[in-house]
Amino acid sequence: MNQKLLKLENLLRFHTIYRQLHSLCQRRALRQWRHGFSSAYPVWTAQLYAWPWPTDVLTGAALSQYRLLVTKKVVTDSFFFFFLRWSLTLSPRLECRVAAMETGGITQHIGAFLVSLPSGEKITFLDTPGHAAFSAMRARGAQVTDIVILVVAADDGVMKQTVESIQHAKDAQVPIILAINKCDKAEADPEKVKKELLAYDVVCEDYGGDVQAVPVSALTGDNLMALAEATVALAEMLELKADPNGPVEGTVIESFTDKGRGLVTTAVIQRGTLRKGSVLVAGKCWAKVRLMFDENGKTIDEAYPSMPVGITGWRDLPSAGEEILEVESEPRAREVVDWRKYEQEQEKGQEDLKIIEEKRKEHKEAHQKAREKYGHLLWKKRSILRFLERKEQIPLKPKEKRERDSNVLSVIIKGDVDGSVEAILNIIDTYDASHECELELVHFGVGDISANDVNLAETFDGVIYGFNVNAGNVIQQSAAKKGVKIKLHKIIYRLVEDLQEELSSRLPCAVEEHPVGEASILATFSVTEGKKKVPVAGCSLTSLKHHKDDISIVKTGMDCGLSLDEDNMEFQVGDRIVCYEEKQIQAKTSWDPGF
Repeated sequence: MNQKLLKLENLLRFHTIYRQLHSLCQRRALRQWRHGFSSAYPVWTAQLYAWPWPTDVLTGAALSQYRLLVTKKVVTDSFFFFFLRWSLTLSPRLECRVAAMETGGITQHIGAFLVSLPSGEKITFLDTPGHAAFSAMRARGAQVTDIVILVVAADDGVMKQTVESIQHAKDAQVPIILAINKCDKAEADPEKVKKELLAYDVVCEDYGGDVQAVPVSALTGDNLMALAEATVALAEMLELKADPNGPVEGTVIESFTDKGRGLVTTAVIQRGTLRKGSVLVAGKCWAKVRLMFDENGKTIDEAYPSMPVGITGWRDLPSAGEEILEVESEPRAREVVDWRKYEQEQEKGQEDLKIIEEKRKEHKEAHQKAREKYGHLLWKKRSILRFLERKEQIPLKPKEKRERDSNVLSVIIKGDVDGSVEAILNIIDTYDASHECELELVHFGVGDISANDVNLAETFDGVIYGFNVNAGNVIQQSAAKKGVKIKLHKIIYRLVEDLQEELSSRLPCAVEEHPVGEASILATFSVTEGKKKVPVAGCSLTSLKHHKDDISIVKTGMDCGLSLDEDNMEFQVGDRIVCYEEKQIQAKTSWDPGF
């Protein structure tokens, strides 16, 4: 469906909303009319009615220039934005952020924070992870931002994540500034980077395009001020403005659980001014704002357009990427959330109905084939065979299933924030080695490991994986008592490696043959054992002789005779005998998550 733009007055009656949105949501409008929504509502109501259609509703008043204020620039630093070291010269407030680089030296969360420039300008940065596992986070950053700073290493050139970030920026129709990093290295080649980007329709100014390219060095700080000035210049050219009045609109950047604050979301305000006590709706969750704080944890009373803010007071935790809209009261928030849940249930019901119809069709075809298969048999024999077939299809209890099929790994995923869990689930979705070992996702969620997680893992004989979360002593003792593995990680690729090792441990061991000795047959003869003559040379060794003496080791260059337990073995002079030992080697899963 194409994006549609609706221009509505700031206050309108329901019949006006109905007329304007008729092409998008006629059925919904009729339902709302039956529910008695006939009063005058502000324009955000139209946005709620239009959900989930891709519609941008603008107020007539918002188009009036006297109400618009110049906003801070929202900039996404996409793909390895490690040169936040520029804060040493641009914003001393961020020195602590550089010092507290994330575990493993890689960005693993999407962060929103303000940077104050010497000129007085302020820029809101969304620092997105560059690791391949965090594709969804980069996509969200591009959707919220005004400008994308594409960071490409001058020595590595264009990589897979670079191409992905370019596509995200194009999809969101956001302009790009190219920052060519690591220009302090001898092997750096900025021109090569510019030429490589031509293949992806990113044309720098040197080649007649409109993309600014700034060579920088995160290590030395060279040209970082020039990059900041380029960002400000582009923002001025775009004339970025927003309405600070009216209902609040924003986007959830990240959501998580804080022990002291409860359910928390990090958001960027896009319109309106957020204050304590405001009632917000995001997806199928709502909140009455109890506390707001900035990126440094300092409590604030108001949040203006383009400002990153932490929000507490949520009844449920909304997903990252959800749109935030302000409503006038808690009852209206509940009403909107209930309606959205109802719509989701209706959509799910339609999907379930399709699945049921497909199952019925399959069952009918299977029944017809069974009739053809057993039609020639007597009814008693036919009934027995059908019963045996049905018995094989009866689902087993979790414990019984594990006893019959040991090649199953059940996992529970817990993460510190919604985006981290999303990234891990996206990795699990790439699993393609079910023929080796089944990978079952039993449960996932945000927050520390709980007793319920341990009980669930015990039921399904599963493993709990935690990313940047904790498991208290009581929880760990309970897990140890129940034989449940809890694996905690702070680096995402370490977690994936651990998951690969756990999958590999479920595979049968492979047998490898390792040669330990070799001999050439010089002559063949027979020896008498009791009344039976036994040939001497090849196969599984039962005795070893040097002349007439029994020995256990023959060194290089010594002659020996071999007595074997293979009756039909025939030897010829010149044959080689190789001695080897068998070793069991743990097989490795063929699953490659792609990074």
